[in-house]
Amino acid sequence: MSVIAPFPNGRDRRAIATFDRRELNRILDLYGRMVAAGHWRDYAIRLSPDLAVFAAYRRTSERPEVRIEKRPELRTKQGAFALVSEHGIVLKRGHELANILAPLERRLMRLVEE
Repeated sequence: MSVIAPFPNGRDRRAIATFDRRELNRILDLYGRMVAAGHWRDYAIRLSPDLAVFAAYRRTSERPEVRIEKRPELRTKQGAFALVSEHGIVLKRGHELANILAPLERRLMRLVEE
């Protein structure tokens, strides 16, 4: 016998952490430049009630090289954004997305020069 799941009601759902349009534009712009430089090849986005993650991969079968995380509950404390390395180390944390992406921007400049 099959199980019928009820369609979720808007009032029943919890708010989901997401990147807004401006943040996602900034992240995808960086992603496009890294792809053009031949450094990244794939990405994934995960949205959950307490966390939004953009993960960039060198190859699809590996762990993500870098993750950009947004945790809205930390916006008044350490900052909602974090840059996390492949090994799970928080490289940078802050309130502004531009400051979090700065190390990747500098890295891109070095890639273009080579």
